[in-house]
Amino acid sequence: MSRSDDAIQRAAKISKNKSSSLKIFKRLFTYIGGYKALLFIVGLTILISSAANAGGALFLQILIDNYIAPLLLEAVPEYSGLLRVLMIMGGIYVLGILSTLAYSLIMVRISQGTLKKIRDDMFTNMQELPIGYFDKKSHGDVMSYYSNDIDTLRQMIAQSLPQFMVSITTIVAVLFAMLYLSIWLTLLSLAFIFIVLQVVKKIAGNSHKHFIAQQKSLGAVNGYIEEMIQGVKVVKVFNHEEKVKETFDGLNEELGENATAANTFANILMPIMNNLGYILYVLLAIVGGGLAIAGVTNISLTGTDVITLGVIASFLQLSRSLIQPIAQVSQQLNFVIMALAGAERIFEHLDVAPEEDTGNIRLVHAYEKENLYEETTDPLAPWYWKKPAESGYFEYIPLLGDVSIQNLDFAYQPEEPVLKNVSLYAKPGEKVALVGATGAGKTTITNLINRFYDIHQGTIHYDGINIQEIRKKDLRKSLGMVLQDVHLFTGTVMDNIRYGRL
Repeated sequence: MSRSDDAIQRAAKISKNKSSSLKIFKRLFTYIGGYKALLFIVGLTILISSAANAGGALFLQILIDNYIAPLLLEAVPEYSGLLRVLMIMGGIYVLGILSTLAYSLIMVRISQGTLKKIRDDMFTNMQELPIGYFDKKSHGDVMSYYSNDIDTLRQMIAQSLPQFMVSITTIVAVLFAMLYLSIWLTLLSLAFIFIVLQVVKKIAGNSHKHFIAQQKSLGAVNGYIEEMIQGVKVVKVFNHEEKVKETFDGLNEELGENATAANTFANILMPIMNNLGYILYVLLAIVGGGLAIAGVTNISLTGTDVITLGVIASFLQLSRSLIQPIAQVSQQLNFVIMALAGAERIFEHLDVAPEEDTGNIRLVHAYEKENLYEETTDPLAPWYWKKPAESGYFEYIPLLGDVSIQNLDFAYQPEEPVLKNVSLYAKPGEKVALVGATGAGKTTITNLINRFYDIHQGTIHYDGINIQEIRKKDLRKSLGMVLQDVHLFTGTVMDNIRYGRL
């Protein structure tokens, strides 16, 4: 199964499994929880922003009914009160703008700080993982933790979650403001919103389906490109360029089709929602005007009264503030689901058990004089194995390089043995060659001597010591290893020669 298929299945599973989502959210917020003070400020500014949005519409009713309408009947209008109310409205909108700016900037800091912590933990944990983990996973899959999965978390923390919170609080604030003005018009709005939700469900469902297909195609294209880059010499040697381009064109065409379908549904959502908002706007204007002309008693949270021009104008403004958040919630929900799939992959990577090491024999520099050993930091001093003795003291065994393998059995997979009943030895100073076909187990033997894997049956002794008793760090310090695929780190030739031994 490819990485993209795996991520898609995880996203589908998370969208259906609420308990899994809650666990991932809970663990994710253990990282975000380090910013409690900033999160409190974010929550406060979001509330202020939503309240300012709804409060501005309510002030519109006061402005029209208490100031503009009476001024039209006065022979000599006095505008000081109107100017004062306009300044208050302006202050409310400025406060809302500043609050939006504040939580947006703060969430960038929170998201980047959180992702830094996660990357630090991932990289630290990666250094402790056994070699077998990386043999079973492709390099591209491991890299995707640091790129694709981290990026989905960044988008969710910095954008989706704040937008989700803003949208929910805005909807609540707007509905409360609507009830404050007119229950009749609020009921009409809620009935229309039910229809809107059905439209959103249909469009968002199709968008989500095609976005999953897009991610699958994107994974196939990226995987193919990575494979071709690694095998570019083979492609050219066999003159396979045209066939490679043909295969890539097919994958790229599929990606283009899926991306077009996904973005088509995503891009039409907001225009449709805007048009539905205009329809609600017209309905409210017609029904509100009809109720006002008919003199129908208006019921609101403040009591009963008639429907005024100010009430209708404020309600029309609130209706525009109600439709947009609903569309934003549906849009952000897909990003949240995909981000949770990425977070699950990251946490599974973090939960991989580190490499176990039960060895207690260490490698030290020491000088010997009359059967007494004195450890030293002198790099030119001889190496000794420092082995705990039953007496409570330590036994010092010279490092000679005497390797003995007896009756060795090993398999990477239980049903596929690689080595069976292998015995060999290498005395100090000898040159020993392991000769065999590809896959015969030559590299496997070197992996076992270095304890990159632990043997299943048999023993390996190093200077008469079972290597299971030697601490892995010290065992590997005593060995030099150059594989057929040499990796050069960024830097000079000297930097690579001195790598690990400055």
